[in-house]
Amino acid sequence: MIEHYVSGLQEVDETQGATVGGKGAHLGALSRIDGIRVPAGFCVTTDAFRRIMAEAPSIDDRLDQLSRLSPDDREAIRTRSAEIRRIIEGIVLPDEVAAAITGALTRLGERAAYAVRSSATAEDLPTASFAGQQDTYLNVMGPAAILSHVSRCWASLFSERAVTYRQRNGIDHRTVQMAVVVQRMVFPQAAGVLFTADPVTSNRKVASVEASFGLGEALVSGLVNADAYRVRDGEIIDRAIAAKRLAVHALPGGGTTQQAIDPERQEQPALTDAQVVRLVRLGRRIEAHFGHPQDIEWCLVDDDFQIVQSRPITTLFPVPETDDAENHVYVSVGHQQMMTDAMKPLGFSVWQLTALAPMHHAGGRLFVDVTRHLASPTSRAGLLDALGTYTDPLMRDALETVIDRDDFIPSLPDQVQAWTPAGGPPAPIETDPAIVTDLVDGSRARIVTLRGAIRTASGPALFDLLLAAFEEHKRSLGDPRSMQVIMAGMDATRWLNEHLAKWLGEKNAADTLTLSAPGNVTSEMGLALLDVADVIRPHPEVVAYLREVEDEGFLEELHTLPGGRKARAAIRAYLDTYGMRCVGEIDITRPRWSERPTTLVPLILDNVRNFESGASGRRFAQGLRAAAGKEQDVLERLRALPDGERKADETKRMIDRVRTFIGYREYPKYDIVSRYFVYKQALLEEAERLVHANVLREKEDVFYLTFQELHDVVRTHRADDQLIHRRKEAFRSYQALTPPRVLTSDGEGISGAYRRDDVPTGALVGLPVSGGIVEGRARVILDLADADLEPGDILVTAFTDPSWSPLFVAIEGLVTEVGGLMTHGAVVAREYGLPAVVGVERATTLIRDGQRIRVHGTDGYVEILS
Repeated sequence: MIEHYVSGLQEVDETQGATVGGKGAHLGALSRIDGIRVPAGFCVTTDAFRRIMAEAPSIDDRLDQLSRLSPDDREAIRTRSAEIRRIIEGIVLPDEVAAAITGALTRLGERAAYAVRSSATAEDLPTASFAGQQDTYLNVMGPAAILSHVSRCWASLFSERAVTYRQRNGIDHRTVQMAVVVQRMVFPQAAGVLFTADPVTSNRKVASVEASFGLGEALVSGLVNADAYRVRDGEIIDRAIAAKRLAVHALPGGGTTQQAIDPERQEQPALTDAQVVRLVRLGRRIEAHFGHPQDIEWCLVDDDFQIVQSRPITTLFPVPETDDAENHVYVSVGHQQMMTDAMKPLGFSVWQLTALAPMHHAGGRLFVDVTRHLASPTSRAGLLDALGTYTDPLMRDALETVIDRDDFIPSLPDQVQAWTPAGGPPAPIETDPAIVTDLVDGSRARIVTLRGAIRTASGPALFDLLLAAFEEHKRSLGDPRSMQVIMAGMDATRWLNEHLAKWLGEKNAADTLTLSAPGNVTSEMGLALLDVADVIRPHPEVVAYLREVEDEGFLEELHTLPGGRKARAAIRAYLDTYGMRCVGEIDITRPRWSERPTTLVPLILDNVRNFESGASGRRFAQGLRAAAGKEQDVLERLRALPDGERKADETKRMIDRVRTFIGYREYPKYDIVSRYFVYKQALLEEAERLVHANVLREKEDVFYLTFQELHDVVRTHRADDQLIHRRKEAFRSYQALTPPRVLTSDGEGISGAYRRDDVPTGALVGLPVSGGIVEGRARVILDLADADLEPGDILVTAFTDPSWSPLFVAIEGLVTEVGGLMTHGAVVAREYGLPAVVGVERATTLIRDGQRIRVHGTDGYVEILS
């Protein structure tokens, strides 16, 4: 292979990132866009870098040592990376490399000043910008100095910050190469940054400009406050002119210096309004070329803009694709399902195929388009009431923010069907426990039938069977009786809280009246794990063994220990009933407890340590007594009121209704994930066949294909390895994004706000979902596997789906960032009598693990006490 050490910027484009790095590829592409000016220059290619690295074979051993370090071991990373940099900077450039660079300088002009800029191959990517991870040197003069700074750029690939960034993002150091961009210096009157999408709101139609005097170094290094502009549709909609006291300028002999700005100029704009608008117009042209919103560095020279860098903005949440140019408003499915993590393609596509409402995917998350429901007055009111009362009041507030913008949502007459969770208003039903029994028995029978039908299917026939199963799945989920039961329980809860507050002045009375309600499969799951602990507790050898468990096959070894057979039988029985559950269970690709039983071991050990035998039965009986006592107390107090017998009779009917129906609220989700596990086992068996046939490298590759794509692979026995690789990269980038509660087609994410003034100063506001006040140690837990609870602890986490409920038996209170009155964590918290506040924005960052906090579950706020 002929090595090519230098390429002119005009010779490269964005397809050559492997040769000239991300920055060089983007600059080359920019130089080809009509009307875009880029300072002249060339790239020292990755061929030159590889040649240099080959001159020092000792670097290999140090790279091995580096890759084994934890990204948190900063001292070791600092030492090893410094050693590698010293080696690289000490290498004498081979004659042919030096000649290629100096030859390019001769063609551009040896006496000119240059910027020498690193350009790594893992830089300025659509999924990771790596901004600021390597080095740039300005105003470098003379061939010798430029050669020296090229070496320093190569070495900066191993700066401490760059190494740590790669370690944290799981990027192998050997896969990243370094090119270097050498460009003619420009000496601007002003410079700055242009974002073609608003970096604060993510609105794609609003551009943001920051500008300061002199070189842009003053702005990007944080030396000055910049002038800030926001531009939409060619008009400046917001401006803030800063006092700019310093500027960075080039020195005649090379290098840069900070200079004070004359006081009379400090508050003058760095750009005119016309220049700002013209700059944004250039930015839109660049954005259109690359197909993504861009972060652009620019310089103004004699009223002419020169572009010195453009990279994708990687922090924006993607927007669902549509086939029209209309405005759309989307609500997050993850915030309603208590799973805001990114989903893999097989996961979100199966959820789409089995959901009752059409869903759009973006950023690894799912969204429902509610534009038409917001446009019609009646359906708008129903949607806002449903979201605000049962799901997430912040989502309601975010939607109201959009509605208040009169020009965004079209106004339609009342022709759109009123919003209801399942697409139709449920008719009232009698308070009859047999209805619930029939629904549950029917669900179990259908799953047994499904499991039997799928067991022998394979190939394309399996997918035909699954597609039919998905339709039956939706029919089961949409059973009108099921929605009638759910709404009856929710409406009865609402009735009790509203009427008892009005008649008795008591908030959230239903919280106690629903304690230990029958038939709640999620709360039963938590109590059942206490029973497993009871079997294990008397056997110290089993307890000691479980403390050392790491391998998923640990159940196979248990029978050799005293008490091990009973322990294994108890765990397996639990998995037979609940093993299809896991954190993030709406994503079929997530490992289930049956697939990863080690997840349950810390929870079992916590129960062994924190409880005595029989805790499950005692806890349930305690809840029954409290609910019965509350019922008696409420009815007696009501009878003492004017018209008290009528009020008491109505309340008794509602208490009976809520206790009959509220437990079923959790069953449809259990039905869904039970089916999902059957689907998943069948799909993984098919994936194993594809691996054996050398169609796929590993069976988990199917997780990065949609259901239809996997169907095509099974049918054709051909898979696109590059597509799977791209999907894996995209998923990694999506994991770093925070999904908004509400997203518009402009890309704006809206979080909503609590508009309350009835909480103490400094308190964290949320939604009250389970009454009472509790004080204790905050345990901030983001991963179920990290649970290590003591009696009296308060769980603080991002969200809780049903898989978290086994923790609820060991805590005294709950705080989450996401949730509503009828989401799973709230329902189970009420079942267990735990004071709970949900929807507390940034709770896991504002509350530190170990702090003492007070949870006001009745009034909806949290106080940090220490």
